[in-house]
Amino acid sequence: MQTSIQRPFARPRPFMKRLILMILGVTVQGFGLSILRSIDLGVDPCSCLTQGVANHIPLSFGTCQLLCHLVTFIFVIKYDMGYIGFGTVGNMCFLGYISDFFKWIWQLALPAGFFSAARYCMLIPGLAGLLFGAAAYMCSGLGSSPYDAIPFIISNRTEKLSFRTVRMLWDIAFTAAGFALGGSVGIVTVAVAFFCGPIVAWMQKRLSESLF
Repeated sequence: MQTSIQRPFARPRPFMKRLILMILGVTVQGFGLSILRSIDLGVDPCSCLTQGVANHIPLSFGTCQLLCHLVTFIFVIKYDMGYIGFGTVGNMCFLGYISDFFKWIWQLALPAGFFSAARYCMLIPGLAGLLFGAAAYMCSGLGSSPYDAIPFIISNRTEKLSFRTVRMLWDIAFTAAGFALGGSVGIVTVAVAFFCGPIVAWMQKRLSESLF
């Protein structure tokens, strides 16, 4: 998704408002992701790979996502630490576990087969939560997840490939790897790949105008 990520070492004020926005964003993003995982109509490329990894090792989705992020985090540290901040930690360390928590709540509170019966009805709230949450945490300007940062780093270091091209190839690579490992690919994956960038950019602009 092509968005403008502010670097954390030049944090604009007020800091506490941005920190609250980041925490809210990651929480809402995890909420939306839990619904998308439950309706089984595909997930975003990063979560697709996480699902594939979780199919082959006896760890939770949240732990697998943290491990996948740690691998990409090494490259962010090596090539551009300017993208690292509180938002990096929030998204990298807690998003998967928040999604696991809400998924556990759904299993306790909702009848068996609910998401199978209402999967298309729940598609919109799931996508809305994922996109709004992503926009909110990025709008905070407190850093980004390693997954979102690496396409910016690559495009900044190459003259032949635009950010849009790098991001598309990045998403396709994660989706293909996730699909090969048994991750969920569906209409949500396609929607995120083609529409996530413009929608998140629009939401970021509205949030920035309203809050700052």
